Amino acid sequence: MTRDPAPDRTVDPAPAAPAGASASYSSSMSPMHSPEEGVRKVEDAADVAAEDVAEHPAFEAVARGGFVTSGLVHILIGVIALRITFGGSSQDADQGGALQTVASAPGGNILLWIGGLAMAALVIWHVAEAWLGARWRRGARERVRHIARTLGKAAVYGVLAVTVLRFAAGGSSDSGEQTSELTAGLMGSVPGRIGIVVVGLVVIGVGCFHVYHGASRGFEEQLRVPRGHGAAGTVIITGVLGFIAKGIALVGVGLMFGWAALGADPEKATGLDGALKGMVVLPAGGVLLGVVGAGLILYGLYSVLRARYARM
Repeated sequence: MTRDPAPDRTVDPAPAAPAGASASYSSSMSPMHSPEEGVRKVEDAADVAAEDVAEHPAFEAVARGGFVTSGLVHILIGVIALRITFGGSSQDADQGGALQTVASAPGGNILLWIGGLAMAALVIWHVAEAWLGARWRRGARERVRHIARTLGKAAVYGVLAVTVLRFAAGGSSDSGEQTSELTAGLMGSVPGRIGIVVVGLVVIGVGCFHVYHGASRGFEEQLRVPRGHGAAGTVIITGVLGFIAKGIALVGVGLMFGWAALGADPEKATGLDGALKGMVVLPAGGVLLGVVGAGLILYGLYSVLRARYARM
């Protein structure tokens, strides 16, 4: 975990006892800790313990494996999207379809267990980073921004970890069907439909951020690639195109939510699978879906490379 220089916590030395003072006087004048100092010492001790765990080489290696799992899922979603483009697949183009592909492969169940646990470790790492990183940020606004951004990542990886482990345990899920059922339960009231629109707008905002993050190469701040290293160019290309493609896919998901709410049709809110398959019917939609599918594959490759070069 990268840290800003720690603030100066120099404590003035305790005043010396007057000459000729008794031992009892010296004892009574020994440094006494105020409640605030005690709390600070406990917090510092907790920080050290949490940082030791988060920065332990074994834990860090497992957490980096979470990036690999995320990358594999995105690569498979991209492959399914390309197969849909050419009319050769009826699989769900989402996490469920990707994980079902892994589960059906020889040894796939073992890979799912390993990947799910790795992503759970990545969630723990992000939670620790939210707490520890905020302690070193200057200003309340910067601390809140850091916590919100980091916990948001933890939530995303947490959902994926639960999904992966569910498949590893023999379960399965149709995320599009579940999304439609949840949306249908909210369609019956005006506040519910407004809530669906808000969710759609949030997803669109996240998608736009992904596009901006990729186009501006903001993701480079999360990496530590040696200058002149041969992988630098690959990381940049996969990051730029991958983030933009994923952003377009998320914007499509958000539009599907908005369309479902405005038309009072929960069947239209089918998540990523519905958004990608819906692209096919658009003018030049096959080309757009092919570009997004290829971009998701590049995003997956970026995630795999991030496992090697991410700042931890």
